[in-house]
Amino acid sequence: MSIGDRLRDHWPKDAPIGMIPRVAWAKQEPTYRDAQPGLIDAALDRSQKRPTGNWYVFAPSRDVRAGRAYGARVAGAELVAWRDPHSRLRVGPAGCPHLGADLATGVVSDGILYCRWHGLAFDGQRCDLRWKPFPSHDDGVLAWVRLDSVGGEAPFDAPVLSPRPDGGSLTAVARVAGTCEPSDIVANRLDPWHGAWFHPYSFTRLEVLTTPTAEDDRFLVSVTFRMGRFGVPVIAEFTTPDARTVVMRIIEGEGTGSIVETHATPTGPGPDGRPRVDVIEATIASSPRPGFANALRAGRLITPLMRYAATRLWRDDLAYAERRYRLRTGG
Repeated sequence: MSIGDRLRDHWPKDAPIGMIPRVAWAKQEPTYRDAQPGLIDAALDRSQKRPTGNWYVFAPSRDVRAGRAYGARVAGAELVAWRDPHSRLRVGPAGCPHLGADLATGVVSDGILYCRWHGLAFDGQRCDLRWKPFPSHDDGVLAWVRLDSVGGEAPFDAPVLSPRPDGGSLTAVARVAGTCEPSDIVANRLDPWHGAWFHPYSFTRLEVLTTPTAEDDRFLVSVTFRMGRFGVPVIAEFTTPDARTVVMRIIEGEGTGSIVETHATPTGPGPDGRPRVDVIEATIASSPRPGFANALRAGRLITPLMRYAATRLWRDDLAYAERRYRLRTGG
């Protein structure tokens, strides 16, 4: 018996982290029979009918800093964002109404955005030169903008937000760009069966417990998050609160209440004419265990690791989503 086997046999049964037995990648239980295309497509179709209120995530909140203009592109619209004198989020068209300068290169002083070409000032209200701000929302983790002319839906006063953990939490936001459409990103997340096969460095012992129906439109998944030879077993649910968002929430096990919000934001066509999408994923981790306070104190060290883990997963998953886009469009 190996040292690892002996350690696993004597590991406390109620510990939130356990030893993982070594299983060769090719010896896993195949999941292709359960990952039925029709089931995934039906869940995707229901998700695409959920309204967004024309709200789009365009940045992590922390990236829109006081005293600095921030440029973004959403569905082909060039945007500028900044903080007003009260640190409130302001968003508007990036083109200066005077001669078209890029306001994302402007200067912010005392919460006022100044165009660098001729000094036209913007305080976030309507401008005399037909410049009008967009509705915006800062939820403390992500920055949102409402684009009614792009979304074409009945507008909502605020984005569709899922409940987040109460109390102290660790938050990290990862961002990656791909060549596909938001629905391809959502479809990737609505296939939990690929987790242990496609991401063996992160997931093992994955079992889909229930699949979505019209009455209970969520996945319930039992999965172990891998940390080398150790793992954290949990039960998680996957839901789609709107057409461009998938939320994974831990409902049993270590970190109950923690969530991963995956937002797919179209940025517009690239130079090749194909659509581009930004995946902006927020991981909000929490735990009732007393030891989590230590993790909060070490947040500056831990959150970069959280971002790295999410980015690594999405570099793989973008290959899945982009392949799906090419197959369904004949590209």
